[in-house]
Amino acid sequence: MRSAFEAEPLLRAAALRVTRPRVAVLTAVHDHPHADTDSIVRRVRAAIGDVSTQAVYDVLRALTAARLVRCIEPAGSVARYETRVADHHDHLVCRSCGDIVDVDRAAGEAPCLTATGDHGFTVDEAEVVFWGLCPACARLPPVDRNR
Repeated sequence: MRSAFEAEPLLRAAALRVTRPRVAVLTAVHDHPHADTDSIVRRVRAAIGDVSTQAVYDVLRALTAARLVRCIEPAGSVARYETRVADHHDHLVCRSCGDIVDVDRAAGEAPCLTATGDHGFTVDEAEVVFWGLCPACARLPPVDRNR
């Protein structure tokens, strides 16, 4: 099933050449937010056939630099990618299964948080990760969590 997502105009607007791997990677990230690199590689290979893992890493690096995707790395987790880059939002991570969901910021302008001592930095982004249990894991007895 082909995604309704159109990657080509986004790539062109970011002054990136439109290639099959770039379209496939951007589409995979869009269709599966918070996917890790291994998952993205599998989806890209399913979509366009043989592509090297290194090629996918290179595309992810280019898409991140062009701000078409955002890389998040919650503590204890591998890098994950999302295409929701146009707003400032945070993430909720399940301590048991690792599920990640987006959480909208309550209020404020970017970066929505102010450091008490910026040490001369010009802060342009703040990242908050909320940790807890997703509804499915919260219903499990503690012994069955982290399977």
